[in-house]
Amino acid sequence: MPVPTPRIPTTAGDGPVSYAIFQLARAHRGYAAAMLREMDLHPGQELLLMHLLDRDAQTQSELLESVGLDHSTVSKSLRRMQDAGLIVREPAPHDRRVLVVRLTDKGRAMREPLATMWRALEEVSVRNLSAQRAESFLDTACAITDAINNRSSSADRSR
Repeated sequence: MPVPTPRIPTTAGDGPVSYAIFQLARAHRGYAAAMLREMDLHPGQELLLMHLLDRDAQTQSELLESVGLDHSTVSKSLRRMQDAGLIVREPAPHDRRVLVVRLTDKGRAMREPLATMWRALEEVSVRNLSAQRAESFLDTACAITDAINNRSSSADRSR
């Protein structure tokens, strides 16, 4: 079944793939944000929780590196998560200036709700895709991500 092509503004006419990515990201993030609100979480907090669920007691710097968000966003998210009772932040024994982030029992209890939310998001996201198209999408998304993340090195090579 053919998928309808979104109307692309003329200014973005030379960037149909980029415009489609924008639309996709906006729709996906909006749906995920609605699901997160039902769990009393803000977007981005689920990523921090998932990384802490995989390996608890990380420094803020380690979390920053693992989620790829900027310092102020992570700091604000961690503050909200601490206020909500999901985490505690304590000075590291080796360096009192370094904060270690640990899950509370309430934070650890988020494992299954997050996994359930992620499964539901995935089911909706791939509903109209065959297994082959889903795999192809993953390959394409990784290739685009790699191209964007390595844009400076390719620009250097072409000079």
